[in-house]
Amino acid sequence: MRKTVFSVLVDNTAGVLDRIVGLFSRRGYNIDSLTVGETEDPKFSRMTIVVRGEDDDILEQIEKQMAKLVDVRDVTELKSGESVCRELILVKVAVKPEERHQVSAIADIFRAKIVDVAVDSLMIELTGDEGKLNAFLALLSEYEIKSLARTGITGLSRGL
Repeated sequence: MRKTVFSVLVDNTAGVLDRIVGLFSRRGYNIDSLTVGETEDPKFSRMTIVVRGEDDDILEQIEKQMAKLVDVRDVTELKSGESVCRELILVKVAVKPEERHQVSAIADIFRAKIVDVAVDSLMIELTGDEGKLNAFLALLSEYEIKSLARTGITGLSRGL
């Protein structure tokens, strides 16, 4: 199955998210990741939708069906190498005092930020592509991860 990332420019109106998600659910497509936020123009929002399809025809059909919706202004596939995609994670790691330095060193290697320190845990923030985040989590696997939150992918096409 091929993973595809769509950037969808929509009217910033009530119900638009429901209509987009409804299109996917009615056709039995699963959304792997969905992020939505207002653009530089408050009349519009940008959705970044990650979906997997068994073949290119299914993914092309998804793109065409989204483009037909009234609130949709533009649908763009964010292709690897032609776009920038990022994700944010917050991870709370249980650490003993003697482990703090080791976990902090791992965070430094990935240019992550320690955003909260408690007696028995550290909360770390990291932004990057999916591979970077997964590599970071793999290095933390020897520690107890108490909580993990991922924003989902967001992205834009390169250039003008």
